[in-house]
Amino acid sequence: MKKLQILGTGCAKCNALTEATKKAADELGLEYEIGKVADIKDIMAFGVMRTPALAIDGTVKVTGKVPSHTELKALLSATD
Repeated sequence: MKKLQILGTGCAKCNALTEATKKAADELGLEYEIGKVADIKDIMAFGVMRTPALAIDGTVKVTGKVPSHTELKALLSATD
């Protein structure tokens, strides 16, 4: 099971990244759990300075943007 984490304070882009990630993971048929990291100290512990960010299994893969659907699917499949 993949652990997906959305790092951000709850802005519109953070919410968009959450929904886009869920959609891509569902289309790939992945088993996953998704969580949000909203506390600034916790976000900074990942080394992230720009949100939104996506961490897959504890590794930050995207920062400061909402990637395209194709890019998200590639990131999610590459970490298998």
